Amino acid sequence: MSWDLPDPFIIDLDVAPSSIDDYGHANNAEYLRWVERISWRHSEHLGLSLARYRELDRAMAVHRHELDYLAPAFEGDRLQLATWIVDCDGRLTLTRRFQLRQREGGQTLLRARTRFACIELSSGRPRRLPDEFRRCYGAALVSE
Repeated sequence: MSWDLPDPFIIDLDVAPSSIDDYGHANNAEYLRWVERISWRHSEHLGLSLARYRELDRAMAVHRHELDYLAPAFEGDRLQLATWIVDCDGRLTLTRRFQLRQREGGQTLLRARTRFACIELSSGRPRRLPDEFRRCYGAALVSE
């Protein structure tokens, strides 16, 4: 089993009953929640917590999500979700990729990409990435 890109940041997920929709599989909105969860955990791992965002009066706000649902997840499934930072322009934007797969067997269930834009929290306006963002996120950059 290999990941799409090298050196992923990975979290384990277990599909809970609350994730299941009327079709009997994990709801598409749940996949998006998982993408958000790993984005925060990876940022925290890199030293950029919500508290630090607030101190800097900056945040990375979602500009665009692209999610390709490849196969369903079911209650009780044990999954792994990986993320990579694949672009950071050093000015305003950052792009992450994601891959969700089963822990056993390794089938990929989702591939996704999210583009973020840096904003000033106090105004909501676009602002340049602070040096700390460029340093932390830039150090985690992986080539596609």
